[in-house]
Amino acid sequence: MLIDGDCFWHRAIVHTVTTLAPETEELMYHAERGLFELRKGRPLYITESASSGALVVPVDGLALGVLEELRGFGLLRLVITSHRAQSMGVGSNGTSRGFSLSLNGEGPEQIVRLASENNVAGSGAHDVRPASNIELAGMMLVRLGQLLPAVVCADVIGDRADVVHRRVSTGTTLSVTPAEVSAWATDGSIEVTHVSEGPVPLAEADDARFMAFREANGLREHVAVLIGTQDSWPDPVPVRIHSACLTGDLFGSLRCDCGEQLKGSLRLFAEQGGGVLLYMSQEGRDIGLANKLRAYALQEQGLDTVDADQILGFGSDERAYGAAVQMLKTLKIDRVQLLTNNPEKVNAVRDAGIEVVNRLPLYGTLNRHNVAYVKAKVERSGHWLSDMLAGALSLK
Repeated sequence: MLIDGDCFWHRAIVHTVTTLAPETEELMYHAERGLFELRKGRPLYITESASSGALVVPVDGLALGVLEELRGFGLLRLVITSHRAQSMGVGSNGTSRGFSLSLNGEGPEQIVRLASENNVAGSGAHDVRPASNIELAGMMLVRLGQLLPAVVCADVIGDRADVVHRRVSTGTTLSVTPAEVSAWATDGSIEVTHVSEGPVPLAEADDARFMAFREANGLREHVAVLIGTQDSWPDPVPVRIHSACLTGDLFGSLRCDCGEQLKGSLRLFAEQGGGVLLYMSQEGRDIGLANKLRAYALQEQGLDTVDADQILGFGSDERAYGAAVQMLKTLKIDRVQLLTNNPEKVNAVRDAGIEVVNRLPLYGTLNRHNVAYVKAKVERSGHWLSDMLAGALSLK
């Protein structure tokens, strides 16, 4: 079955490297091809049986021609996450992972607004029900592809099913089952493979070495930045699990403190005689760059990080740390001094059997652009940053 929880897409992480059976690899192959079809904006046929299926397209990048094509197969429905439904005030079933709303002739721009904007008017005019397994599978695929977590579905029944089946048989349209999607989504984070490495001298530490790791589903690559030689690392090993932040790490965005935390970690490692920074491909707490920028636009309306992400259909923090734990185990690190303000990272490392001997706080610099961001970390996510907020009043 599909995965539930606050981050209901891939919380079920197994912390051991496994070899996938051939039949599982085939399932993953079908779902993988389906994901890339959706990322291209092409309809995907998701089916549970010969008589039950739906054509699915992502809301993200929805084109008028594709939307009209789906309308030729029947009534359309918009499928959104439970987080999005809650922000819209629709969907009373608290156990459902997603909801399906009837569409009433809306065009692409109206559908995008319905799926992602704040204070959407007229949502009460839509029939709402819990999403089916087929609809949830489509939404899971676009989520894995870091698209906006919403899809448009058209149930395919009667003689229209024959048309789709012919398209599938000729390869014009790809087909996948909810079971294949679930198998791929669950197994994709199990195995993380070390694929390459090389020296990369840094301004903060000229003896750095980068090791690249790739997840089994091929979607993501992460980097372990090793400062100093392994035999000279302190015990416990200083470790920072750092989620990628293009805007902060590369461009020095004032909206967050990510860039300062990144460079501060590297400087501390150099001072202590070594350490490891795990640079994880989890932009925007794992909602992706495009969605992070959408969240920034919503924050300009006065929303905090958590509320903005919820309006887009995400939980308060979509990250999982199974890949990071795999990387530490590959490096044979079993005792760490963790540089973090995030209790979830401490819990994830400990739960994986790695001893967190102690934790070091890591502070950036407060400014008028990031005060609300840091405040939300403390008040909404429980991060240990109260000391950093002490001077916040003077920045308003």
